Amino acid sequence: MSRKIFLVTMMLIAAGFVFAQTPGATPTAAELLRRIDNNEIYDTIEYEGEIIIEYQGRRYVKTMKAWAKGNTDSFIEFTNPEDRGTKYLKKGARLYVYSPDNEGVMLISGHMLKESMMGSDMSYEDTINNDTLSSRYDPVLAGSEIWNGNGVSRDTWVLELTAKKRTESYPKRKLWIDKETGDLLHYELFALSGAKLKEFNMIRVETHAGRRFPVEVEVRDLLRRDSKTTFVMKNVVLDKPIPDSVFSQRNLER
Repeated sequence: MSRKIFLVTMMLIAAGFVFAQTPGATPTAAELLRRIDNNEIYDTIEYEGEIIIEYQGRRYVKTMKAWAKGNTDSFIEFTNPEDRGTKYLKKGARLYVYSPDNEGVMLISGHMLKESMMGSDMSYEDTINNDTLSSRYDPVLAGSEIWNGNGVSRDTWVLELTAKKRTESYPKRKLWIDKETGDLLHYELFALSGAKLKEFNMIRVETHAGRRFPVEVEVRDLLRRDSKTTFVMKNVVLDKPIPDSVFSQRNLER
């Protein structure tokens, strides 16, 4: 049976989803959140990617190859000249990095998890949670709203989430879900105080294996001045067998 895959590291929390809906029906908050958790179902994913970082007037482009299996294992290798040979391995809730500069493997843990990943608007902590949103948040359907983004207006459901535990990095979340396509068009992450910390915009969707799939997402860390990161996925391949050896310490150190 297929298992739900959280898109490899940086892309995972910006994934979209698609669901069937009876015309005119109003889903419950729990139904919407459950569809988000359950609809992106793949055995594996493999793709090439770009991370475009715009920070205080400067622009950096990083390229990579990525693989993932299930909802716990992923592997990324950077290919741009400045970062070539840097690799990340995610096994469950553990994240390892190999740097060709010191030819060593390091476990990223503790306070390091809150640091920026490769200078982007995402932290390491953003990439490693394997649990479903339904298990971590209580949802409330806040109503309908017209979302204006990327030059178009879409009718959306607005879903508000409150964390069940105080240990969540983002105690509150707010999601805008396209009523027609089910795409997660926009969402925002908040501190307990209500201060907005990050926001995500879906830029582009493609159809792969008959399913709508988010391939370009914009992320903003609002605590960083003049900062924006765009993640782009290319040559996406779904459900192709990937050897377990890809997700190994040996491959990380190779």
